[in-house]
Amino acid sequence: MKTNEKVSNGSRRTFLQLSAAATAATAFRIATEASLAAEERNVFHPGAVVIDANENPLGPCDAARKAIVDMAPEGGRYSYWLKEEFLKTFTEMESLKPEYVRVFPGSSEPLHFSVLSFTSPTKSYVTADPGYEAGMRAAKMSGARVAKTPLTKTYAHDIKAMLAAAPEAGLFYICTPNNPTGTMTAHSDIEQLLAAKPKGSVVLVDEAYIHFSNGVSTFDLVKANQDLIVLRTFSKLYGMAGIRCGMAIGRPDLLEKLDTYNSGSAMPITAVAAATASLKHEHLVPERKQLNAAVRQKTFDWLSSQGHSYTPSQSNCFMLETKRPSKEIIDAMAKRSVYIGRPWPVWPTHVRITVGTQAEMDAFQAAFEAVMKNSTTTGYAHSPSLKARRSYPDGQDWPSV
Repeated sequence: MKTNEKVSNGSRRTFLQLSAAATAATAFRIATEASLAAEERNVFHPGAVVIDANENPLGPCDAARKAIVDMAPEGGRYSYWLKEEFLKTFTEMESLKPEYVRVFPGSSEPLHFSVLSFTSPTKSYVTADPGYEAGMRAAKMSGARVAKTPLTKTYAHDIKAMLAAAPEAGLFYICTPNNPTGTMTAHSDIEQLLAAKPKGSVVLVDEAYIHFSNGVSTFDLVKANQDLIVLRTFSKLYGMAGIRCGMAIGRPDLLEKLDTYNSGSAMPITAVAAATASLKHEHLVPERKQLNAAVRQKTFDWLSSQGHSYTPSQSNCFMLETKRPSKEIIDAMAKRSVYIGRPWPVWPTHVRITVGTQAEMDAFQAAFEAVMKNSTTTGYAHSPSLKARRSYPDGQDWPSV
């Protein structure tokens, strides 16, 4: 074969691979927290308490709001330079190199692009159950087997179980704090996973909720050029769920895989301006972390006083035992204008609760008390199967919290 024929064939293969990737990227719907919550929710009405989608009721901070207003008149231009300013601000704060960061409208796109890049019919997607479902849906598009593993007794990702579940894994997904339980997986456990994982596989660490917690970021592992990608978003503590700004942080060669699926569209300039202003707000993270923790703890204290079980969250969401099929509780709460999160099939008698304002959580408590009192009068609380429902899915008892 002539040299130019070899080049032609190689170029053709590359073109076909890129075409297939582009087709895959446009052929599936990207699942987000918003779309997953919308599948379960009813139509809202004014005055309803909405604590079902891990949204931050505080919204953007004042500095971010001002940045949005100030940027609005420039909405007729793409203003690419704003992204460069944002990258400079973030990478200097975290001591990262700019080429180790990609900016996206939220973290949903890089999550899906990672699944498409590193899984296939021969490379499985490994995740916790209960865990965030978006990656599982993306795995259907790549044709990957989804290996779901139970959480440990302390609600962390079970690293040994994840490794055993898929010796041929392409991607391991770790969400810490976990969605929906709000519980942490230790940094040392992630190090253990990186050391023992199959060669060529990648670990995807979703740190969407890390600002609410006392957890240690895995940026140090990125700086050490490990086989992992870290996701960050401004949707949670920063209160920008509807504005959309996020990042993927990883080794440049790993991020280049994601570029295959990225359309390269310009970022919304209001989102980038608001995110930059939020990063520069010196007290924003500790203040909001403390506020969320105080409301969460007050809610936990009330639930404990009423004899209810819940996961010991460090985030802005937690899983609550409902003592009956969770869909019944969700519907009953909606009738009282309190919208709570969706169910996870692996825990059929639990539901996710988002931590809202104190007023919202007070309304949640009143509605939940009424719903559970009604369930007692109808006999659910004394069902013979209650003990089984109160057990952890693998048969272990729920720890006291």
